[in-house]
Amino acid sequence: MSTSWAETVRQVFVRAANRCEYCRMHQSLQGATFHVEHVVPRSGGGSDEADNLALSCPSCNLGKSNRVVALDPQTAEPAPLYNPRTDIWADHFEWTDGREVVGRTPTGRATVAALNLNHARRVLIREAEEYFDLYPPD
Repeated sequence: MSTSWAETVRQVFVRAANRCEYCRMHQSLQGATFHVEHVVPRSGGGSDEADNLALSCPSCNLGKSNRVVALDPQTAEPAPLYNPRTDIWADHFEWTDGREVVGRTPTGRATVAALNLNHARRVLIREAEEYFDLYPPD
């Protein structure tokens, strides 16, 4: 018996605790519904199985698009983008006192740059999340 798409989507939201798995923003303060996105895009051979899906805010999903690699701005070398199914967020990123995300590794730096994780609007949303005890995320 196969899992329905609706059930797969529900599982992705539950697994992510209603947070974007890239920037870690919570769905509750967003004006747009988060997307279920393919970590490895279908155009690159990725499947629709839950182990290839991640919850993504619209900004991260659009920034990532169908990429799995981006340039590390520190070295100008290609680096894999953060993969929420196989990577541990804290290994690649950390928070600053100013509510910004800092990449700790080539993958982290490439992801911060490619997905524009420190756009001014995102920093303001993190400030609002802090007011509601949603920031920093666990």
